[in-house]
Amino acid sequence: MQSPSPATSHEDLRAIVSDHMHLEGPMLPMLHAIQADFGYIPEDAISVIADMLNMTRAEVYGVVTFYHDFRKAPAGRHVVRICRAEACQSVGGTALSEAALARLGIGWGGTTANGAVTVEPVYCLGLCACGPAAMVDGKVVGRLDAARLDALLAEAGA
Repeated sequence: MQSPSPATSHEDLRAIVSDHMHLEGPMLPMLHAIQADFGYIPEDAISVIADMLNMTRAEVYGVVTFYHDFRKAPAGRHVVRICRAEACQSVGGTALSEAALARLGIGWGGTTANGAVTVEPVYCLGLCACGPAAMVDGKVVGRLDAARLDALLAEAGA
């Protein structure tokens, strides 16, 4: 992912959206391309996409908020996704995630003050037999305990 741009312009957004207009079902590819360029989905993107696809802002907003991969703000340098599914919760995932968030001083979706780590909830990583599980920068990690998660967070600069 490229570094997020400090400011977005309708022209930049329209150019990205225009590049995907030829596709069938272009909204998701548009959103992924915008996030790849900016590091998040700027609020202006919703109105640009709605206008160019002849949709309502509510329809586009619904898609953006439905998918957990789309961000409202740029993520930290490292993204930690902690599984919130029932299988991981049943083996201590809730306590583990609460301790991690408290240690970092952030809530779900938050980024540490130094910009090092963003923590996001995810609802199943497919490691149900190896819970609690997390994903750190795209790499899945199972059988987490407090010490192992603390080590991963320390490695990420938190």
